[in-house]
Amino acid sequence: MKSLLAALVFSVALPAVAQPAPAKVERAWARSTVQGQDSTGAYMTLTASEPLTLLGAATPAAGIVEIHQMKMEGDIMKMRAVDALPLKPGAPLLFAPNGYHFMLMDLKAPFRAGGSIRMTLRFRDAKGAERTQDVTVPVALAAPGGHGH
Repeated sequence: MKSLLAALVFSVALPAVAQPAPAKVERAWARSTVQGQDSTGAYMTLTASEPLTLLGAATPAAGIVEIHQMKMEGDIMKMRAVDALPLKPGAPLLFAPNGYHFMLMDLKAPFRAGGSIRMTLRFRDAKGAERTQDVTVPVALAAPGGHGH
């Protein structure tokens, strides 16, 4: 009984080992809104170090977050929801206006330039385990660093 108690105390005393972030996140930003606007986009570049599938995202700043893709079909720009996106190790996946992006809908408050929102990205790894990653996303009128994409 003493050894069981000692093992229990030892295991509780050990600090939790932090999991490394599933993906490197760069150039994250969300577009600011005007009064009455109830949706906007969030953008970033994700680079995985292992095979991952992006399953979605959530934020307390919006009631709905979906992965969307915009693309030209003939002369018409079309936007559609995407259920999941594979990330190849070392290959950046760009989320930008007029391409893949996170569509944030049912906004809880206007997004003001200079502020930020918290997002939680949800992934599945090659073993089938789901992992999350919290990201702070600055709100801006346009992409940071003058990148027009």
